[in-house]
Amino acid sequence: MSKTIRIIVIVGIALLVAGMIFYPQIKTLFSGKSDSSITPSMAAAPGGQNLTVNAMVLKPETLSDVFRTKGVLLPDEEVDLIFETSGKITNINFKEGSFVNKGQLLAKVNDAPLQAELRKLEAQLPLAQERVFRQRTLLDKDAVSQEAFETVTTELDKLKADVELVKARIAQTELRAPFSGMIGLRMVSEGAYASPQVMISKLTKISPLKIEFSVNERQISEIGDGTKLTFTIENDLNRYEASVYAVETTLEANTLSLKARARYANPGGKLKPGRSANIEIELREITNTLVIPSIASIAEMGQDIAYTYQNGKAHRVILTKGLRTASSVQIVEGLDIGDTLLTTGVMQLRDGMNVSIANLEE
Repeated sequence: MSKTIRIIVIVGIALLVAGMIFYPQIKTLFSGKSDSSITPSMAAAPGGQNLTVNAMVLKPETLSDVFRTKGVLLPDEEVDLIFETSGKITNINFKEGSFVNKGQLLAKVNDAPLQAELRKLEAQLPLAQERVFRQRTLLDKDAVSQEAFETVTTELDKLKADVELVKARIAQTELRAPFSGMIGLRMVSEGAYASPQVMISKLTKISPLKIEFSVNERQISEIGDGTKLTFTIENDLNRYEASVYAVETTLEANTLSLKARARYANPGGKLKPGRSANIEIELREITNTLVIPSIASIAEMGQDIAYTYQNGKAHRVILTKGLRTASSVQIVEGLDIGDTLLTTGVMQLRDGMNVSIANLEE
């Protein structure tokens, strides 16, 4: 009895294994369908089912070599306004956020002691000058020595130097605009104590503006003084033009790039410093050349290949590429004007495969 049970168990296991093996084939036989993972395009083979693709007829085009990068808008001039001396602020003569002219008096610290000293020195000048005049008259008559005359002359020169020194110190109590521009927010109030460490405000010249960006090693010889560029900024549909005026002389060690600056007139001060800019520079223009979409070629076994359409079949060609852009590439060898290039299904194509063209671009 136990032997019979063992035989039944073995037979049952064998039937179960056989069912697991042959079930997919039986299901396919009765359903009339093949495995859904096998697509018509994958099953297509030379002389077999067609692969439907798009194509384009090649013609000569003009290709622009455009360098694109990011930059930042900088003020033409910018300075923190501070006093050269210390003292209590007695006057503030500017309105925050306003335009000021070069040399305009912006603020002043107390100069009363210096003014008093200046008056004292200037009061001594007539007497000193008269003393020199008398000594010169006596010297002409040999009534005094040359040494006596030089002594009074030296005293007069020293007095004049002291006057100029006090005037210079008074000038240091005045804060004047070093250039014309927009003045920022005021950081102090009248009555506050100012020193060379206290910033009064910030002065910025925003017309023109500078655009700073980096130049790659490849573009070093093509971008220099006078190079034209265009740039755009976020949330602004306008395209602006600028001109490069300076390029750094030494490559940065980490990035192997150079800093460059262009200048934009910025009429009316419309654009503000600190904003980022999308920069485009047309380095050169290549005319009468073949250009294909980048997706129409693939790398295979270390070669760049593409497929053309010939008598209903795909024909494999080896390419030599030239200039590349974001979406296209120049073809130096491998294709000719008038060839019909297959532009879709490239990864599924094989040399000699039957193809049908769904859309042909002239």
